[in-house]
Amino acid sequence: LFLAVCAVGIGGTFQYGYNVSIINAPTQHIHKFLNETWSSRYHKELNPDLLTFLWSVIASIFSLGGLCGALIGGSMAIQLGRKGALLMNNVIAILASILMGISFPTGLFELLIAGRFLIGINSGIGLCVQPLYIGEFAPKHLRGGLAMGTSIFLTGGILTGQVIGLRQEMQFFSPVLELLGGEKHWPVLLSSSCVPALAQLLFLPWFPESPRYLLIDRGDELSCAKALKRFHGSSEYRREMEDIQRERFALDGEKPKKPWQLFTDRGVRWQLITVIVMAMGQQLSGINAIYFYATYVFEQAGILAEKIPYVTLGTGVCECLTALSCGLLIDYVGRRYLIIGGYLLMTLWCTVLTFSLTYQELSSWVPYLSMTCVFAFILSFGLGPGGITNTLTAELFVQSSRPAAYTISGIVSWISFFTVGMLFPFVVNGLKQYCFVVFLLECFFVAAFIFLIIPETKNKSFLEIKKEFHKLNFGRNA
Repeated sequence: LFLAVCAVGIGGTFQYGYNVSIINAPTQHIHKFLNETWSSRYHKELNPDLLTFLWSVIASIFSLGGLCGALIGGSMAIQLGRKGALLMNNVIAILASILMGISFPTGLFELLIAGRFLIGINSGIGLCVQPLYIGEFAPKHLRGGLAMGTSIFLTGGILTGQVIGLRQEMQFFSPVLELLGGEKHWPVLLSSSCVPALAQLLFLPWFPESPRYLLIDRGDELSCAKALKRFHGSSEYRREMEDIQRERFALDGEKPKKPWQLFTDRGVRWQLITVIVMAMGQQLSGINAIYFYATYVFEQAGILAEKIPYVTLGTGVCECLTALSCGLLIDYVGRRYLIIGGYLLMTLWCTVLTFSLTYQELSSWVPYLSMTCVFAFILSFGLGPGGITNTLTAELFVQSSRPAAYTISGIVSWISFFTVGMLFPFVVNGLKQYCFVVFLLECFFVAAFIFLIIPETKNKSFLEIKKEFHKLNFGRNA
């Protein structure tokens, strides 16, 4: 099971984390490439405003690709299977890597834009299908911990990108890292996305398709039994087989639903509302504001400018450690305690950070309090919403609704991600440090919603969780 999660994660959410962070390293080289390409093509200098626009397109078109990937991810999981969709997704990543790799030698920055769009599609599909696949092959007593592989590989991808971004400061690794981030070799860095894609194409075929997909969607009982034996062992697979058969019987041949059908299905009304609230809550929680303010907070704490990248790297390490910790705790503590606790702690740190940033000059120890809040907020995010959201999305729906639910969750998440990217600079400029008041209210609202609506899902089958929501969807007398 552990090896299966690794094989799935390396070409799934790792790609998202890696490609979100890796674009920061060659920023100056890409600016120079845009200027030189424009000058040689049109024999005039590139307008600074147009340069900013082109760079914004290169950076943000990844989000548009992610939205498109989320739109088709659920359908791919139904038509090709969970494993098949992930394998096909690697073809997109390899094509994206080729386009980004040849953009510099061909002098076509349009290829760089197209490559970023395609790698965004790859990330959108991966974020949709990976937790779906893991959630379906994991035994219910380990489902939370294994599903955390999604967050662990995502944060691992971000950390890998951050490490490569420190190429000039890290003398020991400088020959390799400077090769990737150097002026002539930055396309190699961007096209390195093909490495995790090739790794998944090499390792994932050794693992079987989702047992639930094989039996419930395809009706292939023999292949389902073989897959369960591979995942759970010959002595333990029967219990899971019985659970899948009960769900198949309850669904009574119901076909996989389209995303729009969930909005008219009263039986999943509150599950759908929950997924939308959690997806928006995760993106609008203030984690982006924390990273935005991190450099300023570190400077005020007296950390030298050349050392700040190392401290920023520490935030990435924090995210990785909390994802790992959450994976160890989730099946013991439960989902509700972790996600509600995470949001409430984030509310607390937003409150403290607002005061500490406002009264920064009051005492010499206040900047250190701000720095503590930054790390504490990131730890709380990783322990709660950063890790639990994807796990709960898999658990709140039965087989026929799950792919559509992930599609809706992905669409909401990517739209929220894009909206934050567009509006956040204006919010910060307008409210300054008081922007955290908005985020603390949002975190508190989401915590209250989860407390009132979501039951504990630990060690419960998908049918048992469905019954928990039955009274909410149909009333107490149903």
